[in-house]
Amino acid sequence: MSLSPEPLIEQRADPWILAHAGRYYFIASVPEYDRLELRCADSVAGLATAPATTVWRKPDTGPLCELIWAPELHRVDGDWVIYFAAAPSREIVDGLFQHRMYAITCTADDPLAGEWSEPAQMATPLDSFCLDATTFHLSGRDYYVWAQQDPEIPGNSNLYIAELAGPTRLAGPPTRLSVPEYDWETRGFLVNEGPAVLQRHGRLLLTYSASATDENYCVGLLWADADSDPLDAASWSKSPMPILVSDPANEIFGPGHNGFVVGEDGTDLLVYHARTYTDIQGDPLWDPNRHTYVKPIRWDERGFPDVGRAGEDTLPPAR
Repeated sequence: MSLSPEPLIEQRADPWILAHAGRYYFIASVPEYDRLELRCADSVAGLATAPATTVWRKPDTGPLCELIWAPELHRVDGDWVIYFAAAPSREIVDGLFQHRMYAITCTADDPLAGEWSEPAQMATPLDSFCLDATTFHLSGRDYYVWAQQDPEIPGNSNLYIAELAGPTRLAGPPTRLSVPEYDWETRGFLVNEGPAVLQRHGRLLLTYSASATDENYCVGLLWADADSDPLDAASWSKSPMPILVSDPANEIFGPGHNGFVVGEDGTDLLVYHARTYTDIQGDPLWDPNRHTYVKPIRWDERGFPDVGRAGEDTLPPAR
């Protein structure tokens, strides 16, 4: 009998939940990597049974015809925006897929029913493998954070930040925030990816995922003072240890690619994906059983997040 806690939603990796106007919206990578789906419910737990609406599907050919990964739904300048990564093929070149970042926008009140724009590429100074874009709003400005490979730096991806000039373009040059350097960031692959930002207790908290997408996958933490310049790399500090790792006792493995949302009762929640086993056949990316989990965040006496063990305090799905 499995000891694993029940996931909120099965077979949904890279989960993201956005709270807006009293409702909760969910988006994630689907196992087929072929479309963008949205769900909406009045509660986080209710997302488990909410119907999924496909708002965009990949074309058969072209630069976005394969491997639709890690979508996130955001509000930027009053518009709905879905950021996602896509590739022109499944070919691996020099050890990496060929993903670039894209965005689609919608001006309707209801993003499940409204019309979405054609994808626009999110151009950055480096034309290289990139993915996992997120945004946050601070002091009247919108910022864009993502993962990208720099050919001059060993590894798969580093973390970057830039200000947004609008939902689909950067306002200026990016700043590199983090590269894989610790042992727990370099297991299997040298990876910093999946950033998410939360502002609490006078700080910007930036979580990210590291290492290969098997049981080594884990969550790290950067932070900066909320009144500092987030585009200045010197504003940020980095935890030498991860804040969320595999929990074999509860059969939760490879927790990562997290997001944040505030529950109906005001509790800060951590949203992440994980598997319930380690015996993966072939490349972990083709294993569909990364499930969405949600758990509460506690705060220590310094105002830093304590997310506990991956398999504990899991929010059950609504029935």
